[in-house]
Amino acid sequence: MSSTTLAPGQALDALLRGNRRFVAGTPDHPNQDAARRAELAPAQKPFAVLLGCSDSRLAAEIIFDQGLGDLFVVRTAGHVLGPEVLGSIEYGTSVLDCRLVVVLGHDSCGAVAAARAAVEEGLSATGYVRDVVERVTPSVLAARAAGLTSDSDFIDAHIRHTVDLLLDRSRVLADQVAAGHTGVVGLAYQLAEGNARLVTAHGIPTAASSSAPIGRALPA
Repeated sequence: MSSTTLAPGQALDALLRGNRRFVAGTPDHPNQDAARRAELAPAQKPFAVLLGCSDSRLAAEIIFDQGLGDLFVVRTAGHVLGPEVLGSIEYGTSVLDCRLVVVLGHDSCGAVAAARAAVEEGLSATGYVRDVVERVTPSVLAARAAGLTSDSDFIDAHIRHTVDLLLDRSRVLADQVAAGHTGVVGLAYQLAEGNARLVTAHGIPTAASSSAPIGRALPA
């Protein structure tokens, strides 16, 4: 990507195009050479913030076929939120002027599975893993209350919950979205297929988000 600031819809399109190259096995591997490294040494200007799960199979620059300086990445197990995560995301949009924030979840997520086990079987984690599980539990409870049962539905519910929580807790980001400056989307990554599916979107023009199928919504 160039250093030109991309609008939210343009940034999303760039990510989805890169993901299609990755799925097809024809990645460009952009911005990964010595010239790019030297260009970025004085300053960075990524075009999107990505909050993803820490899962080792979810390397954002690879699955979206991006390079050095393209993405401002924050990763936690189960993409759970805390003050340091919120501050990092706000830094990406306010200081680095990224116009798109992506919450990236995936199938077979261990954090979601652990939260389901805690709710359904009474199996609790220990240490700080328990804190992660407790932060995912509201998503599991919401999905169960809606009558959902499949793994993909629980993953989608947690992605939506993270996006909603992000906008609820970060007044800075919510104001940027309301002003039309920034977009926030949730994507679900399929480990075997390699594709990223759009689950939810805020502040993104319909035309920009139509290039990927939107996941099933929770019943009202």
